[in-house]
Amino acid sequence: MDIEAQIKALEEEIKRTPYNKATEHHIGRLKAKLARLREEAEKRRKKGGGVQFSIKKEGDATVVLVGFPSVGKSTLLNVLTGAKSEVADYNFTTLKPVPGMLEYKGARIQIVDVPGLIEGASKGRGRGKEVISAIRTADMILLVVDVFNLHQIDVLKKELYEGGIRLNQRPPDVTIKKKERGGIKITSTVPLSIGEDTIMEILREYRTHNADVLIREDVTIERLIDAIQGNRVYIPSLTVVNKIDLMDVDVEGDDVVCISAQNRVNLDVLVERIYEKLEFIRIYLKPPGGKADEEPLIMRRGAKVEDVCRKLHRGMLESFRYAKVWGKSVKFQGQRVGLDHVLEDGDVLTIYA
Repeated sequence: MDIEAQIKALEEEIKRTPYNKATEHHIGRLKAKLARLREEAEKRRKKGGGVQFSIKKEGDATVVLVGFPSVGKSTLLNVLTGAKSEVADYNFTTLKPVPGMLEYKGARIQIVDVPGLIEGASKGRGRGKEVISAIRTADMILLVVDVFNLHQIDVLKKELYEGGIRLNQRPPDVTIKKKERGGIKITSTVPLSIGEDTIMEILREYRTHNADVLIREDVTIERLIDAIQGNRVYIPSLTVVNKIDLMDVDVEGDDVVCISAQNRVNLDVLVERIYEKLEFIRIYLKPPGGKADEEPLIMRRGAKVEDVCRKLHRGMLESFRYAKVWGKSVKFQGQRVGLDHVLEDGDVLTIYA
């Protein structure tokens, strides 16, 4: 039985098996094996070569428009950035990534329209695997649907999930340290819903027989597998419902914005939500002995001094000696810090190189 047939058989068995405490161990093993086989199939596909999509990232962050063909992604890109992505009423108008630049509150936000996804994209339909591979590099994803096809929201989320993209999630708080001997030792700081025998069986499926496992959340089988594989990407997203001028629609959710790209309805709301979701911070650079710049450097929350050096000039990392910081991220003003210091919004930074 080839690898694709094995994957299909496992998917069917998981569907047939009811989930309960008695079957948890069995389902955990099946899901672990399924995830491992999918990863193996993907590696084989990449070895086979072929044309790949890629996104050349520019600006302070990259936002990718993801949706079925003909939902208005190209129109949205054009009105947000002034780009000239081809607009037409037939499918697959966009055949390669088309970028544009949105400038807002001092931030340069790259918006990229990629070829449309369809159901089955994660399995290769419509060059879906190549498109999803490009999407994985995004800093943020906009799921774009129109008012007549709201069911596409769940389809898109499923295809991205199968492609290893986790929307609006944080990485599982699980640490796995492999060792040469001693078996598997599981330590948890919270009560767990899945049993230790299930956790151990999943680890063994990945040929991990000796490891110290520290779990700090009530992890599910799926998130445990994500932690073991370590190749998932965690990307913030918003769902954009387009063409609301054509039909009244009530879509609830904190991460949903209803717009009309054609008539420019609610675009100001969408741009503000994009800015908020990207969690930008402003860093003011101050030359040694001089005054701080009036124009801030735009970074993402969690940025370190190292990230600032890399953004300014890669050579600065090689000649870096130390930095001084004034602001909320330090205990006292003008504190001397290293490359791994995490900055906060409004910090003033002097780099000594």
